[in-house]
Amino acid sequence: MPTFVVSLRLPDSYDEEFIALIPSHRDFINHLLNEKVVEVYAISSDRSRGWVTINADDSAAVQAVVEQFPLYHYLHGVEIDELFIFDSASSRFPHISLN
Repeated sequence: MPTFVVSLRLPDSYDEEFIALIPSHRDFINHLLNEKVVEVYAISSDRSRGWVTINADDSAAVQAVVEQFPLYHYLHGVEIDELFIFDSASSRFPHISLN
């Protein structure tokens, strides 16, 4: 299954409605992580940008997932790119310890 990276921009300021949606957004992201739909979820330290790595059949399927994010209506500059290579330390077998 292809892997895509989604780059997104968060709003410059957060209103009460945005903040109230954060717990449901995190629950949804955690569900997607558990289902292996989302591989990586990251937000920059200044909370202005985010990156989500998603496994899906095509970019339309990725767009459909992103549109389900509770915070979707607050996101701008959503970009979806299919990855040719996606390798990470967490996807490798753990090191064997003979202790």
